[in-house]
Amino acid sequence: MRIVNVAAAQMGPIQKADSREVVVKRMVALMDEAKAKGADLIVYPELALTTFFPRWYVEDRAEFDIWFEREMPNAATRPLFERAAQHGMAMNFGYAELTPDGHHFNTAILTDKSGKIVGKYRKVHLPGHVEYDTKRSHQHLEKRYFEPGDLGFKVWRELGGIIGMAICNDRRWPETYRVMGLQGVEMVLIGYNTPSVNAEKSEEGVEKRLFHNRLSVQAGAYQNATWVVAVAKAGNEDGHPLFGGSLIVDPNGEIVAEAKTDDDEVLVHACDLDATTFGKTTIFDFARHRRIEHYGLITSQTGAVPPPEKK
Repeated sequence: MRIVNVAAAQMGPIQKADSREVVVKRMVALMDEAKAKGADLIVYPELALTTFFPRWYVEDRAEFDIWFEREMPNAATRPLFERAAQHGMAMNFGYAELTPDGHHFNTAILTDKSGKIVGKYRKVHLPGHVEYDTKRSHQHLEKRYFEPGDLGFKVWRELGGIIGMAICNDRRWPETYRVMGLQGVEMVLIGYNTPSVNAEKSEEGVEKRLFHNRLSVQAGAYQNATWVVAVAKAGNEDGHPLFGGSLIVDPNGEIVAEAKTDDDEVLVHACDLDATTFGKTTIFDFARHRRIEHYGLITSQTGAVPPPEKK
């Protein structure tokens, strides 16, 4: 057995006025709780250091550079890295990254147990829109403030296994998991900030949104025989609700832990990485069963192209 004791550290709302230092104190407190429960890996949400700022529109994008981190760690986040090293705990969290050459990404990092950054991922599947949309109940402007990730879906050998990362909307796309699955991934770490209300379909309701959250994560786990740890930032941020539902899913697609609140909450589960072996050597033995000669459309086109209509 290769056990990784994973802590899914759901975070309650972060208000626009909350400083990085205040948020990091909350993250450290969650880490301390995770340590007391025996965790050796802690997973925080997408944009864990700030409110979900893409809900607001500004004409000059540069005004929102205040939400971006220019280096990691930095003065505000160093206490988090120091506490992780003190606890001997690996961690994963998301933040807005501004690169030295001026690029903006929705980013997540993975550290080892010494607090050293060993992996970086930049969100590939950006949802939402670029310009202000009067038809929406609220704005979702990730395409305005971020560029699509340029690092692909890599995996890393860490914690005795093969670990991958994704962010929020990535969890809804089967390609996310399959690219990592083709690298033998055994655990996928996903942070998310998802509105409780669909901006274009308000009647959908939070229960159906939570259903789709579970469905996406469970399918990705099962179809690639991997653990998936999906962690929310939840609650009411300056009048804008986000749903929780953080969950840990096993390689059979079954939920083994799920958050019960929309606040700061720690779920800890002992994940046996060897539990991925059965699926990877039977129904999802890719080397034996995949037929790539029939999959060309997946990488040759983006939009759907229906067949010609009958005459």
